Amino acid sequence: MFTAFLWGILAIGLKIATKAVPPVTITWFRFVLAFVVLSVYYLIFDRDKLSILKKPSFIAIIAGIALGANYIGFIVGVHLTSPTISQIFIQVGPVMLAVAGVFLFKERFTLRQIFGLILVTGGLLIFYNETLSTIVAEKAGKLKSGIFWLLFAGFTWTIYAILQKKEVKKFDPMQLNLLIFGVPALLLTPAADFNSFTTLNVNQWLLMAYLGLNTFFAYGALAFAFKYTEANKVSVILILNPVITFVVMAYLSHIRVSWIEPETYTLCTIIGAIMALAGVIVIISKNVKSK
Repeated sequence: MFTAFLWGILAIGLKIATKAVPPVTITWFRFVLAFVVLSVYYLIFDRDKLSILKKPSFIAIIAGIALGANYIGFIVGVHLTSPTISQIFIQVGPVMLAVAGVFLFKERFTLRQIFGLILVTGGLLIFYNETLSTIVAEKAGKLKSGIFWLLFAGFTWTIYAILQKKEVKKFDPMQLNLLIFGVPALLLTPAADFNSFTTLNVNQWLLMAYLGLNTFFAYGALAFAFKYTEANKVSVILILNPVITFVVMAYLSHIRVSWIEPETYTLCTIIGAIMALAGVIVIISKNVKSK
């Protein structure tokens, strides 16, 4: 629930931040801050946990690369579309995780889940077409590119989630995150634009700090969730992300704030979003009932 809340308002913060800092640089900063905070904690309280950096897990390294790719895909998608659109299309991640379970873990795909997949597909198509028809022509290209990046982000998040779920059985969740945060921070360093930091004001620095701490706390909570409960239950709760984003963006649009572009949607757009979210819940809720 904590992760869902943080992710629900994350897209809004990212949209604002991209006005001042390039997307890749924001991604680099988020991983660096999360890595530094966790490293300092272990240096003070539990230095043995730093051993994972000396003998890193290959699977965790791949998970870190996948998460870095997810971050870049998502923030570019947010930059080119909007917080609400990004939260709708990123839900293909949990759907692909459920589909991957069929092929990787030999799970059975039920008729109910097939129905859910149809709902997701239909809902996304309605949402996409209706959104496309309500924007001006010059923004259509950006929308299509943004959705491509969001689908890429969903795919790479699925890879991360599978590997994280596997490795969290062997390592302490936060110890594993130390490596997963560190890998993309290191790989993205050459691409970071450090000059963009020199023009930031106090509020923008506070926003950057929030985005970095969002990574630390949200993925810390998620790692523990993967350790203590089933992936399907985790995924169902995370469906709250776009609902939270919808509510916050609706409020911001209502009060007409100047620091983010308001969002307006037709009835068909809302129906498409509800269909997509309902379909995701149907697909991933197979094992939600308590035994």
